[in-house]
Amino acid sequence: MDDGASSPPVSVVAVLGAGGTMGQGMARNLAGAGLQVRAYNRTPEKLDELAGVEGITRCGQAAEALNGADAFITILSDADAVVQTVEGVGEALAEGSLWLQMSTIGIEGMERCAEIASERGATLVDAPVLGTKKPAEEGALIVLASGPEDVRDRVGPVFEAVGKRTIWVGETGTSTRLKLAINAWIVSAVEGAAEMLALAEGLGVDPEMPLDAIADGPLDMPYLQMKARAMIEGDYTPSFRLALAAKDAGLAADAAKDAGLDLPMLEAIHKRMAEAARDHGNEDMAATFLASRPPPVPAGKG
Repeated sequence: MDDGASSPPVSVVAVLGAGGTMGQGMARNLAGAGLQVRAYNRTPEKLDELAGVEGITRCGQAAEALNGADAFITILSDADAVVQTVEGVGEALAEGSLWLQMSTIGIEGMERCAEIASERGATLVDAPVLGTKKPAEEGALIVLASGPEDVRDRVGPVFEAVGKRTIWVGETGTSTRLKLAINAWIVSAVEGAAEMLALAEGLGVDPEMPLDAIADGPLDMPYLQMKARAMIEGDYTPSFRLALAAKDAGLAADAAKDAGLDLPMLEAIHKRMAEAARDHGNEDMAATFLASRPPPVPAGKG
């Protein structure tokens, strides 16, 4: 791999984490846009759904995926997974490699990635995304990108294939900080919906009524309606797993502490989501509601 302003746009990209909730959709959209995709996943069986997709080559090892790629993406669950996977590629991560780090891994995680990239002479682009499973499948993610200006044209085809919009926000690492701030709002909205419905139910109010009362007004928003609807219907089919939401809330809370900020609501949300994730971590983040809703009334005591 070779970076630089004179190099052509990326046409062959390795996706490390191509079997995940986000990675599968991203790999399909990259191939659909005409890029050659070399797919790797730490759990190989998760690549089975990509079998036979034109333009996608499944690889048994991460180093194999990087072989012949113009750039590689990491889209994995957390910082440890990213670091372990990238460190495991050995000499395949060489000087001139172009690394697009698109996972949500927090400030410390990005610093670890930056150290690896510096040691190997690789170019690191920090590019976490906004969106969940459906936007990933539809190529409708928002890419928050930061990194050297001289590689922006090269990575354009990659970001255009997976997202509907790319926002360049400065030097490498700036995107991760922006994503943490946005995630603070996301987890607040979901936990706020959960506690609104739990309080309504606990007070004997039909949980549909708060949603009806705010509908189409300044307090309403589609995301609130979507997540609250899932809570009311008990449909926790994962769009974004609660375990990952709890992780993201923790990253935001840690960043706040490190910045000398006192954000007690964020701390409480992290604690509650982590508690709910112990039993419901593989369900959608809306399942945080299950830790707040009133316990069922025993038979005969209603």
